[in-house]
Order: sequence, then structure tokens, then C-alpha cells
Amino acid sequence: MKLKNLFTEDRAVSPVIGVILMVAITVILAAVIGTFVLGLGDQVQETAPQASFAFDYDGTDLVITHESGEAVNNDSVTIVDPSNENNWPDSDGKITAGDSYNLTSLNANDGDTVRIVWTSESGSTSSTLQKWTYNG
Repeated sequence: MKLKNLFTEDRAVSPVIGVILMVAITVILAAVIGTFVLGLGDQVQETAPQASFAFDYDGTDLVITHESGEAVNNDSVTIVDPSNENNWPDSDGKITAGDSYNLTSLNANDGDTVRIVWTSESGSTSSTLQKWTYNG
């Protein structure tokens, strides 16, 4: 065996690289298919909308206004105060910038919190979009 031929011989390199590439492609495909088969692909799409709300409290009524951000399905939004859970009134099916909700007769005590909670269509995910705390 000639030592010079050992370093210049490159016939075995191509099959090794081919095998490595095939294994890498197989692993990537298995991960993608496994994600959707296990249902994780559906959960990725169920992220909470990005929306900003303003609160205006006059001593008895709390007016909640969607200021900016994504439109939100009002079926998926619940207003949670210390005594109730209320649904946003159905105007056109979506809560968009400028829409308001009047939470009447709110007897807020110091530290009471009102939360705007979004729940995904499947019900598997929920998130607090914004909260307001009464500081008497």
C-alpha cells in the first residue's frame, strides 16, 4: 500500500456524505410528521391575539375599550370580575379597535382585579389579554 495514494484517494467520501444526508433528512421528516400526528401542529396556531385595552372607572361603572391590536372573536373573550364572568356583547362577532364594554355596578374593593380572558376555539388554551386592578 502506498502512503501517497491513501491521502489522495477520495472514492469513499461520497458514500459517507450521502448516508449522513439521508439520515439527516429522515430525522427532519420524522420530526415534522410526528408534530402533526400528535396534534402539536394545531396548538401552534392557537396563540393569543395581541390586543390592547383601556379601562375607565368612575366609581360604579368600568368601561373597557379595545384600543389597538388584532380583532378578537367576542365568543372567545370573557370579562372576569370578582363576582361574575361576563361575555363581551355580540355586535358583529369581532371586537375591534374602538369597541367598548360597560361593566355596570362594579363594587370594587381595594385590590380587586378585572381580567380580559381569551380562550381558544378548542378550549385547550387560555390567556389573560389584559387586567385592571382597583387601587382605592
